[in-house]
Amino acid sequence: MLRSDQILATVEMIQKEHLDVRTVTMGINLLDCRGDTPTKTGALIMERIADRAGKFVTTCDFVSRKLGVPVVNKRIAITPISFVAGGYSPAEFVILAKALDEAAKAVGVDILGGFSAQVEKGMTDTDQAFLQSLPEALAVTERVCASINIGSSQKGINMDALAMVGHIVKDIAYESRTQNGFGAAKFVVFCNQPGDNPFMAGAIHGVEEAETVLNVGVSGPGVIARALERLIAARQSEGAPLSLDEIAEEIKQTTFRVTRCGELVGRQVSEMLGVSFGAVDLSLAPTPKVGDSVGEILHILGVDAIGAPGSTAIIALLNDAVKKGGIFAAKTVGGLSGAFIPVMEDAVLAEAVGKDELSLEKLEAMTSVCSVGLDMVAIPGSVDGDTIGAIIADEMAVGLINHKTTAVRIIPVPGMEAGDYVDFGGLFGASPVMAVRNVGKSSRFVKWGGRLPAPIHSFKN
Repeated sequence: MLRSDQILATVEMIQKEHLDVRTVTMGINLLDCRGDTPTKTGALIMERIADRAGKFVTTCDFVSRKLGVPVVNKRIAITPISFVAGGYSPAEFVILAKALDEAAKAVGVDILGGFSAQVEKGMTDTDQAFLQSLPEALAVTERVCASINIGSSQKGINMDALAMVGHIVKDIAYESRTQNGFGAAKFVVFCNQPGDNPFMAGAIHGVEEAETVLNVGVSGPGVIARALERLIAARQSEGAPLSLDEIAEEIKQTTFRVTRCGELVGRQVSEMLGVSFGAVDLSLAPTPKVGDSVGEILHILGVDAIGAPGSTAIIALLNDAVKKGGIFAAKTVGGLSGAFIPVMEDAVLAEAVGKDELSLEKLEAMTSVCSVGLDMVAIPGSVDGDTIGAIIADEMAVGLINHKTTAVRIIPVPGMEAGDYVDFGGLFGASPVMAVRNVGKSSRFVKWGGRLPAPIHSFKN
């Protein structure tokens, strides 16, 4: 039974604390949308998306108004495009990217993800053509996001692909140089990419999924921050001690309410559209809004500078408590589920970069215990492709060994150096450009190629 105090607390979270459903993402299977030509394939894809998602946005808006819960983004994820476009050339992949962009605009979604490939063990000729298409594909489209799964805890890390990707990231940024390299903000490199992630830019509709599925991404770092402030203030006014055990419990209970809210929205939308409900991703995804920051939570919990000793431990506590509270609240949990630390999308993290409190190395350490990785990190445009590849390799290794999802979304901003300021606007945010140390000193490692083997504990059969 719902208690009146829980209902009132949820209402206050929505009105005052930035509680929202960050995204409802419709996953659509495109495996049978292959035509005689790339143009015909693009037309079949547009037809499929229009058929499945034609009423998607209006239904989300109706449920949002009915329940009084903001739904910030409506998005689509598709089957990784390399599975649909076997044998296509880079130019033909660009044709499909344009068709996907038109389809996304036609149905009114914010972003479409799944312009993607899976290469954790090896690359086909199609995969290589896909990679070569990315700079142009992301430059000529507005709403298409791309990703590549380059490693897994079962297969290892494909270092041949990684050697290419470091340079492709630079090429993507250069092709969108008039937008300060924004194209690179739409491309993510993964280890252990989940097939039911509703968050962009890395969402795909995994081949293990049903024909059409709705996944929901809930958020609420502002809600967690305000709950912790109230708890700490209450104990201080009482003169009573407060421990980390109690702090973790408060995060769990607050996350429970946030997750229940998201699942309610998702299930109502899926029922009205007649499609399967997939999973709730219960991640704390910050926005550039003041008061909606994971970095703020670190300040509240005792570090006066983001990146100071203790920052990694706090992220570990936060990530674990969020997972425990959300899993109890939802029937199905998926995606990434935990704490995000995207630098440009979190005003407090971005400020820490500007103050030289948060370094790339410390950020990498924090990603070992959060739910994603090096996310929305702006670096100097002069950093070479091999160094970028090595940065990606380090983050992939964190996921490989720890059996967790890790990702890299890094933007080498053309013409900018460390300390310069880049602003992409909206949810993509802004930050100073982060310094990269030891540039140009990893090329011999990256050029080995081959495969970085899976860890011994991957053998479980």
